[in-house]
Amino acid sequence: MVILQQQSNNLSTGQSSVSDPAAGALGRAGHTAAAVALGFILVLGFLANFLVLMVFSRFPGLVSPVNVLLINISASDMLVCIFGTPLSFAASVRGRWLTGSYGCRWYGFSNAFFGIVSLVSLSLLSLERYFVLLGRTHLNSESSQYRRARLAVAASWLYSLVWTLPPLLGWSSYGPEGPGTICSVQWHQRSTAARSYVSCLFVFCLLLPLLLMFFCYGRILLAVRAVARQVTRINQSSAERREARVLLMVVSMVTGYLLCWMPYAVVAMLASFGQSGVVPPAASLIPSLLAKTSTVLNPVIYVLLNHQFSRCLQYMIRCSSEAPPTLVHHTLASRRGVWCRGPHPPTEEQNTVHTLTPHISLTNNPKIHMEHFKIFPVRCNYC
Repeated sequence: MVILQQQSNNLSTGQSSVSDPAAGALGRAGHTAAAVALGFILVLGFLANFLVLMVFSRFPGLVSPVNVLLINISASDMLVCIFGTPLSFAASVRGRWLTGSYGCRWYGFSNAFFGIVSLVSLSLLSLERYFVLLGRTHLNSESSQYRRARLAVAASWLYSLVWTLPPLLGWSSYGPEGPGTICSVQWHQRSTAARSYVSCLFVFCLLLPLLLMFFCYGRILLAVRAVARQVTRINQSSAERREARVLLMVVSMVTGYLLCWMPYAVVAMLASFGQSGVVPPAASLIPSLLAKTSTVLNPVIYVLLNHQFSRCLQYMIRCSSEAPPTLVHHTLASRRGVWCRGPHPPTEEQNTVHTLTPHISLTNNPKIHMEHFKIFPVRCNYC
């Protein structure tokens, strides 16, 4: 990862373009490939998150306390697609950075800021699901659950701001990265201050959220397996399918997190603490692209694969010219479903989608029964 020799001058003068010695190291074919990848990420990420926000807007009854965090994730990912990705896409098309040093700093800050909001929200989402599993939400009113969700959203933005403002104030800095068509924290700087910032960013913005996700989803999976072992032989197959679905959900979430962010973190640590030049400019571009794919994977893994959400998405697409159905929302804690009523009710079998609402006590001597995993119908009628 290479920084400009004249970065300090550029930052003070705000030159309209940034030239980087590594800018030509990628070659025309490499810049074209990067532009194509960024173009796909930009379009797919924007459309996926836009659909998520549109569905939540059209069906307010879907906005449960847990889904408030999903909305926050989609909003932050969409802001990356609006304020960050277009700049790197344009730079890759032209083969050089186009918006000057101030634009470079803005790009580095906005991508880090919105990205950490998304990462922290993912970990808080796992914590909220863990609390639902514990059954603690039964003790809270619906208003207190929404208040806790809103506080979690505000905390994610404040936490991210705390860790992304320092490079603008002198603790490390934002500047050109890799082939000179993207900007981020200057990982390669060897000063004590820069290395301390990189270390703190790695621990508090990547490692801790990851450990929280491992703990929460691990306990969820163990609880589901404990329930599956206690069911009768008649219900064994359905319990095994339920366990498989939860396992798939957990593996998808953790794998998506690791795939998107861990390569970028490893490259950053190598650039900061490894030998000079250990990470070639072209090689540093790939982890950056993987990190940006989180804007596409997050809505797919966390929202679009949700049966309840996908049914209402299908309704919105098929019935876009009609008035939206009336939604009656109920919280997980009250153990009631979400109903989308349309003009032409289908049959009961066609209309019902089952969702799993776990309420499990994870005490030292838990009494876990299948009744904790009651299935409630979620109806979303087609037009």
